[in-house]
Amino acid sequence: MPIDPDVALGATLPVQEFEWTSSDVLLYHLALGAGDPPTDPRELRYAYEQDLRVLPTFAIVAPNFHCSEPPAVSFPGVDIDLAAVLHGGQEITVHRPIPAAGKARAQTRIADVHDKGKAAVIVQETTTTDPDGTVLCTTRSSIFARGEGGFGGARGSSQHVEFPEREPDTILEVPTLPQQALLYRLCGDRNPLHADPEFASSAGFSQPILHGLCTYGMVCKALADGLFDGQAERVSSYAARFAGVVLPGETVRVRVWKDGDGSFVANASAVERGDTPVLSDITVTTDRGELRS
Repeated sequence: MPIDPDVALGATLPVQEFEWTSSDVLLYHLALGAGDPPTDPRELRYAYEQDLRVLPTFAIVAPNFHCSEPPAVSFPGVDIDLAAVLHGGQEITVHRPIPAAGKARAQTRIADVHDKGKAAVIVQETTTTDPDGTVLCTTRSSIFARGEGGFGGARGSSQHVEFPEREPDTILEVPTLPQQALLYRLCGDRNPLHADPEFASSAGFSQPILHGLCTYGMVCKALADGLFDGQAERVSSYAARFAGVVLPGETVRVRVWKDGDGSFVANASAVERGDTPVLSDITVTTDRGELRS
């Protein structure tokens, strides 16, 4: 059915009650490539339950972590073919470090619906609280639906990060495995776009592509390691726009600029395809402790 912005805008989705264990966190981290080398004490913060640190991006996938069915893009006023959907952008603000195990509830609303002409962008905002009602994090995600525009909605504004006019302060290299997408599917996203060559071909890709949230999580880990010495709990906010796809097995290059006290901006590209952009408008901030020198 066509998108109906009058119905969609401001609509709330059913509350999700969920819980997670340290095993879920460990699997998520391993699916992002953590644990290499396996004897590195910093890597063991992600891959061993003793002194386990939790990447903030885990909170984004935790509500659906145990899902085993392909996702459906069906909200009030919105019903979109999964093959037409790409992740547009993702951001998270962490109000306190995510615990290694716990219970929580997530309340999601449709914060905005943009008509881009040939495509639509649906923005969701989720507030996650613990059983006592304390807010753990706030997330915003946008999905880009090809061929779903032209419904008469507002176009929306485009906001881009301004980068300093100098060479990057830090460059990080993030390798991916050929089977990375197959591993990441175990974290709750069974979209066949990331496993089925025929489905990927029907969506216009030469092969199954890496999940956008996998790239997003891997880059967050690289930033936590490169900027905060592997102390993932120091990340207080992290945002990025998905600018392209990663093919499993490629290396992602992350260029980082310091942009103020505890604030950084970055972009990420696929090395093997001539630095083709894959993540843009990356921002990361910390307000917890001294920065690594």
